[in-house]
Order: sequence, then structure tokens, then C-alpha cells
Amino acid sequence: MTDLILYHNPRCSKSRGALELLEARGLSPMLVRYLETPLTAAEIEALLGKLGIGARQLLRRGEDEYTALGLADEGLGEAQLIEAMASHPKLIERPILVVGDKAVIGRPPEKILELLA
Repeated sequence: MTDLILYHNPRCSKSRGALELLEARGLSPMLVRYLETPLTAAEIEALLGKLGIGARQLLRRGEDEYTALGLADEGLGEAQLIEAMASHPKLIERPILVVGDKAVIGRPPEKILELLA
């Protein structure tokens, strides 16, 4: 199987659940702790391409930064939203599993199994 990459926050129950699902299947993904090592705007853009979604769909709307930065403004473009996530990685939805050129957001965690079929 292609290498597995899990964008992971160990403090998040959904992220821990996704990792447990993988490990229960004998899989050991490379863990990217994106809060400790933030993604660049280019890395987020590439991830969005693998997810097949726009930047707004990757945003965590419940975070304080979302409100403080005015990210609900529909006039903001992709580049502005991506830059906000690069500067404030807490805004990135999690967990995200990448398998080759495909990715999925693990909400709920079982959603990651779609890429393993």
C-alpha cells in the first residue's frame, strides 16, 4: 500500500480515533503534528487538491481565530483563507489521511477507511 500520512492532533479525540482505526488494521501512518510543525500555504494548497475541496471546507469554524480573523466573510478568497490556516494551524480541520494522491478528512474517524478500500 502507498505510504499513509495522517495529519494529526493528539489532543483531538477524532484524530486519536482515526489513528486507532489505522493501527487496529496493522497500519503505521507517518504522523504530521501540524500544530507543532505548521504547514506552508503551498502544502495546504496541495492538500486541498488531494482532498478535492476548497479552502473554506477545511476551516474549523468553531475556533476563536475564525471569528477574530473575520473568516466568515464570504468575500475572502482562497489565498486569504489558505494564508490564515498557514498562520493559524488550529484552523485546519482534523484528522486528515493522505494515501497517494487522495486524501479525506476523518470526520467521523471511520471516514478514513474510504481510502483504504
